[in-house]
Amino acid sequence: MITVIVHINNEDPIMGEVEQLPQPSDQIIMLKNPRKKDGKDVHYLEPNVNLVIWPFHRITFIELIQDVEEDEIISFVRE
Repeated sequence: MITVIVHINNEDPIMGEVEQLPQPSDQIIMLKNPRKKDGKDVHYLEPNVNLVIWPFHRITFIELIQDVEEDEIISFVRE
């Protein structure tokens, strides 16, 4: 699963997961576990919704969120 943030025209961005990245020929995006960026429920969706389909003509752009393993994080350490 790939975590994305979908920016919908005149709405707050919605975060969720997709199985694969959309192709140029796709006309819809299927977003699993839709939620706001802060993890709260989307006010115009029912609480038990776990899959939403949006047409691409309503979407401005999509951000991809990369999962970072904690072991891979390199920080400054002074010895």
